[in-house]
Amino acid sequence: MLKIVSTLFLVISLLLASCARPRVEMPVYEGVGVRDVLDSKKNISAIETRFSISYEKGDTAMKGDGVVNISQNGNMNMRVYSFGFLIFQISSEDGVIKSSPPVDRGKAVLLTYGLRDCLFWWDLKDFDIEEKENSYVLRDPARTLWIDRKTMFPMRQTISLEDGKELDMSYEDPEKAGNVWYPAKIRIELSRYSVTLKIKDISFITGS
Repeated sequence: MLKIVSTLFLVISLLLASCARPRVEMPVYEGVGVRDVLDSKKNISAIETRFSISYEKGDTAMKGDGVVNISQNGNMNMRVYSFGFLIFQISSEDGVIKSSPPVDRGKAVLLTYGLRDCLFWWDLKDFDIEEKENSYVLRDPARTLWIDRKTMFPMRQTISLEDGKELDMSYEDPEKAGNVWYPAKIRIELSRYSVTLKIKDISFITGS
């Protein structure tokens, strides 16, 4: 009986191990400057991605699947579907935001400017660098970015808005597309609003 139980336990353990998500080993950037790492991504001009999204405002929640095409200059188009039906669309072109159905400014900022700076996290201007034990802290006039010191992977970012509010972003689950490492789980918060993105696939487009 004990032998049967031991064999069963071994089989279950092997099955669980085969189903477990493999550990992702990220490269370690020993001796590489943080500015050089960020500059290596400056040729990325647009990002296309499919994702699952969870949007919360107080006690209200919305979940769905979406696609977004977003450029470095901030122009973007995002569509969110639920059970195959289009339930929300938002675009931004040259600073003009349009959405269907219409949304208030807080949600519009979160889903346009917030998403742009969240995905293009490396695109800071005239920033200072503070070195800490396990991270670099990069600051420009509006944004603060925490980067893991060994892997150069983003950990957190905050963005100060004109109305005094602050976008707070966290990054998790490193994955790789081509030669680019990216966070497969992103959470963006603004006052009562929060958006969680889980990226299913992503393409980084280079050039103008």
